[in-house]
Amino acid sequence: MIEVQSLTKHFGPIRAVDGVSFSVAKGEVLGFLGPNGAGKSTTMKMITGFITPTAGTAAVCGHDIRSAPIAAKARIGYLPEGAPLYADMTARGFLNFIGASRGLRGAGRAKAVDRVVEIAQLETVLDQPIETLSKGFTRRVGLAQALLHDPDVLILDEPTDGLDPNQKHHVRQVINDMAPDKAIVISTHILEEVHAVCSRAMIIDHGRLLADSTPAELEARAQHHNTVTLRTLAMPPDGERAALGRLDGVLGIEEGGSAGEPVFRVIPQEGANVLPAVTAFVAEKGWKVDELRLEQGRLDDVFRELTAAGAAGRDAEAA
Repeated sequence: MIEVQSLTKHFGPIRAVDGVSFSVAKGEVLGFLGPNGAGKSTTMKMITGFITPTAGTAAVCGHDIRSAPIAAKARIGYLPEGAPLYADMTARGFLNFIGASRGLRGAGRAKAVDRVVEIAQLETVLDQPIETLSKGFTRRVGLAQALLHDPDVLILDEPTDGLDPNQKHHVRQVINDMAPDKAIVISTHILEEVHAVCSRAMIIDHGRLLADSTPAELEARAQHHNTVTLRTLAMPPDGERAALGRLDGVLGIEEGGSAGEPVFRVIPQEGANVLPAVTAFVAEKGWKVDELRLEQGRLDDVFRELTAAGAAGRDAEAA
């Protein structure tokens, strides 16, 4: 439903987006991740036709955004960065205006407005000027307008920005409920949001695509993926501790804690699953274990590793 090929955008000498390609199918929720200035919002603006690419193409539901912009935009619901709205309008007036702009008329428009008001939980602020609304309510009005015409494709730039925890939970549930029938792209700085709503995650930095995979597959790339942490009630003998480090698939052991409550981190080779071997070893030796925990890897660790590696690569190219 979204096809992006070698999308590129230059602002003078600055390459904001550098040859990005990807596709999003119906039923997918793609999380678009990257540091500030990575090119996420610029990519979204090109897909929606808000700005023109320097090179490359983007198509929505088979319609090229440059050669058939009206047909493409009719299939898109877009929540831009910062949710720019007409501040002097009421929320109700703004949604009716957007409905008219989308070609909705009469009872059909009224029904569509009622639907998105309920989805975004705007009942209490409908007749307030938008300029008087909190950041959270303003964001929810922006989300409502993106959903008004029930589009096939949603492009949501920081959809939960400014929302309180309850509102974030609600918006994530809305996205999950819509996901089977749409192709959705969201940008976010909140990595827990990727777990909550995304079936895929892409990491971009300095306009270049660094990774495109499921959240679980990205986590598996973390340095300490499948590390086993043991907390024991007494210090095991030196020989047994050394033997633990020689188990198949074990790279090494990090020791910490205190003499009375030592902690061991069993680090696997290349993410190998050493949990069964560690569990069997501990049981055989009769270690008194207070805690045994498997680390799955953290998405923020992978994010930092990839973006740091990308920066190092660019420095090397420049040299």
